[in-house]
Amino acid sequence: MKFNFTNILLFSLSLNILLLSSQVYNQRNHKLKLHKQTTTSRVLCECELYAPENYDNDTEMKAIMENYNRQTSVRFKGYDERMKKNRQKYKEQCDKDIQGIILKNKIEKELTEKLLTLQTDISTNDIPTCVCEKSVADKTEKFCHNCGYGLGSVAPSIGLLGVPGMYGWKAAALVAATNDAITKGLAAGEAARIKAGINAIISALNSEFGINQFGGASLKFVFEETNYTKVPFIRSIVYTQYQRSCVPVTRDPICSYVTRNILSGNGGSWQEVIKKSVETTVSEVKITAGIRAEAVTQDVTAKLTAQNAGTVNVTYASSQIAIIASVVAILVIVLVMIIIYLILRYRRKMKMKKKLQYIKLLKE
Repeated sequence: MKFNFTNILLFSLSLNILLLSSQVYNQRNHKLKLHKQTTTSRVLCECELYAPENYDNDTEMKAIMENYNRQTSVRFKGYDERMKKNRQKYKEQCDKDIQGIILKNKIEKELTEKLLTLQTDISTNDIPTCVCEKSVADKTEKFCHNCGYGLGSVAPSIGLLGVPGMYGWKAAALVAATNDAITKGLAAGEAARIKAGINAIISALNSEFGINQFGGASLKFVFEETNYTKVPFIRSIVYTQYQRSCVPVTRDPICSYVTRNILSGNGGSWQEVIKKSVETTVSEVKITAGIRAEAVTQDVTAKLTAQNAGTVNVTYASSQIAIIASVVAILVIVLVMIIIYLILRYRRKMKMKKKLQYIKLLKE
C-alpha cells in the first residue's frame, strides 16, 4: 500500500490536536488530593486472643483440652489404683509385723513370769534316789518279756501290712511298666513310620518316574524324617528331573509317564500332571507308613509289656519270699524268747517256794 506525504502530515496534525485538547481538559478538572495518614486498628488484640470466651468457642482448643483431660484422668486413675495396691500391701505387712512383735513380747513376758516363780535353791540332797538291785535272772527275764512282747506285736503287723503293701507296689509297678511299654512302643512305631515312609517314597519315585538319584546323591541320603512327606520338596525333585531329562523329549520313564497322563486327559500341563501324581504318592506313602507304625507300635508294646510284667512278677515273688522268711525268723526269735522267759520264771517260782518253806521252818 502506498501513502501520500500529505496524508501523513494531516494524520500527525490531527493527533497533536487531540493531545492538546486532552491536556487542557485535565488541567480544568484537576482536583487537589490531600494525603491523609491511615491508621490500622486491630479489632482482636493479643490479650483478647487468650480470653476464656475465645478458648471456649474454639473447636480445636476444645478438642485439645478434652484429649488432655482424658489422658490426665486415665493417668490419675492408674496412679490411684497403684497407690491403693501399695497401701494395702504395706498395711498387711505392717499388721503381720505388729502381730509378730505382740506375740514375741507376750511369750517373753510369760517366760519371765514362770522363771520368777521357780525355786532356785534346790540342792542335790533334795533329789530322791532309788537304788534297785536285781539279779541277772530277773534282768534277763524282764528283757525276754519285753523283747518277746515287742517282736510278737511286730510280727503280725509285718505279715498283715507287708503283703498288702507288696500287692499295692505290684499294681503300681505293673501300671508303670505298661506306661513305659506304651511310650517305647510309640517311639518304635514313629521310627518305623519314618523308615517305611522313606522307603515307600523312594520306591514310588523309582517305579513311576524312574528317579534313583538327585543332585548326584542317592535318594536314601536325600529324604529324612522332616521332608519325606513334603509335597513341594518332592515336586521340585520331579520338576528338576523332568526338565533335565525331557527337554528335549526322550524315552526316559518320567517323560513317558507325563506324556501318557497328558494324553489321557489327567492334566493340562506337565506341571499339573506331576503335581497330582506327587500328591497322590504322598497320600499313599502316609497311609503305608501309618499302617507300619501301628503294627510296630502294637508289637513292641505287647513285647515290652510282657517283659516288664515278668520282671515285676519275679521281683514280687522274691519280695514275698523275703517277707515270709523275715516273718518266720521273727516268730522263731519270739518263740525262743518265750521259752527263756518261761524257764526263768519257773526258776524264780522254785526259789520263792524254797524261801517260803525256809521261812515256815524258822517260824516253827
